[in-house]
Amino acid sequence: MIRIIFRIIKYTAITLLVTVLLVLSAGAFLYFTADRSVPDIVLPSTLPVVTEHNGYSSFGESVLRRGEGDLWELHLKGSPSMRGLAFGELCRNLMYEQEKAFVSQIKKIVPSENYLSFLKYLTIIYNRDISSNIPPEYREEIYTSSLACSSEFDYIGNAYDRQLNYHAAHDLGHAMQEYMLVGCSSFAVWGSKSVDSSLLVGRNFDFYVGDDFARNKIVSFYYPEKGYKFASVGWAGMVGVLSGMNEKGLTITLNAAKSSPPISSKTPISIIARHILQYASNIEEAYNLAKELDAFVSESLLIGSAADGKAAIIEKSPDGTFLYETTGEMIISTNHFQSENFSKNPKNIDAVKSIEGSHSQYRFKRLTELIALKTPLDPEKSAWILRNPYGLQDKSIGWGNEKSVNQFIAHHAVIFQPQKRIMWVSTAPWQLGKMVAYDLNEVFAKKDYTSGADIPDLAIDADSVAIASIAPAIIRYRLLLQEIKNDIKEKSVLKPSEIEDFIKLNPDYYHTYELLGDYYKKMGDKPKAKEMYIIALSKEIPYLSDKNSIVKKLNSK
Repeated sequence: MIRIIFRIIKYTAITLLVTVLLVLSAGAFLYFTADRSVPDIVLPSTLPVVTEHNGYSSFGESVLRRGEGDLWELHLKGSPSMRGLAFGELCRNLMYEQEKAFVSQIKKIVPSENYLSFLKYLTIIYNRDISSNIPPEYREEIYTSSLACSSEFDYIGNAYDRQLNYHAAHDLGHAMQEYMLVGCSSFAVWGSKSVDSSLLVGRNFDFYVGDDFARNKIVSFYYPEKGYKFASVGWAGMVGVLSGMNEKGLTITLNAAKSSPPISSKTPISIIARHILQYASNIEEAYNLAKELDAFVSESLLIGSAADGKAAIIEKSPDGTFLYETTGEMIISTNHFQSENFSKNPKNIDAVKSIEGSHSQYRFKRLTELIALKTPLDPEKSAWILRNPYGLQDKSIGWGNEKSVNQFIAHHAVIFQPQKRIMWVSTAPWQLGKMVAYDLNEVFAKKDYTSGADIPDLAIDADSVAIASIAPAIIRYRLLLQEIKNDIKEKSVLKPSEIEDFIKLNPDYYHTYELLGDYYKKMGDKPKAKEMYIIALSKEIPYLSDKNSIVKKLNSK
């Protein structure tokens, strides 16, 4: 019997060793065969240098200047490689601050630097074909802009690899919904639902990687050698498009849809959006371009078109690309697909079931309610809608609730009037600050950029009441939330005044009471923990999984 046991152990050990060796061999093969090539670029022997002027910086024909609030205005001209080079050289310090903020937030999720270093190998394997999935023009821009990246973060990967991966950050956020990385809301109205009957588009870009990440927003004006001139809102190093409008009055905004964690990379959705904005002039052209590139997550692209006088949604997933249009004068996009093509696909059964009752469907209904309340819309009313933090029928559901249109996490908000070529971009905090107006007709006709590109007379006023009363409470609440999480982890005793302050700062938010329930449970006060969990369940909870988790905590012994 002992001999048989030893034989079993021996063969089990051999099997495990062989399995480990096979996995390591497969990993090594995938790593060493990954496409890590850089674009073959020949730069001029004599390159421009960054020159500081009174109020702006220049690099050849490209210019960077400080705009209103936390906005920067960047004008990029020349070939793809020169545009990327100008982006990097002009925004070198901004790129460093942006990457520092991004890495800092990732470290909160993955605190081990050794593991982060290990992740760079996994990322290379995962993104082994990403270069071949990005058109050469954009690869050139990303590569030459990456030349200005800091070596401080090389433990994550080399500069070019990092910049490629950052362009897929929005996509990867689909698989990290518990960290509130993505969850945008957008809408468009025209005809009788618009004050002047022209197309009007509004959106919140809720991509949250900490407030520091949104500290410097860049409004980029591109003057490409091929395609159309366009403007987009993003951050230093981002050559893809998140929100933008081109000279033909075509607009595009991204809205993440429910996705399974991607298995391998294809084309980042921001690059697909960039391709559309640079080369499409109407909805049909945008749809045809969207079909040319494969995505690795599901995304709704809301397309506004001056030429068509309306908006439509391109629903794109790894399984196909579909166009969704409405027969009315309004279209809304939150975080779920709406077309029959999507709902009839057997692969999407679970996703379809998850939509009803979700925070995405709730925000869809809330946007419908707010638009009906303010119809016909103008830019000021649209800004009011994007800033609204309440639930259905103006119910207070807690600051930061994902069921709100305004979750106080927006990187930016933007409003477009495509037929007039006017766009408004929000300033901090979140979408509450002044919305700065840009007339693309005037911007693209300018011969120099020594003065600002915005039009002060068209600016939309800040929400001064919310900035004065709500914003400080949210900032304080989030600081206390982190402190309480640490206290729970370390079993530190909270003062009654701390608990009271925490509740007062956000009394209608379910997570306030869930966290306090966790605290009391950790401290062994089961009756008080039960009380907190019951209160949490009485509030609006964005995810069914969150609700089930609280119920499980409540019923656990």
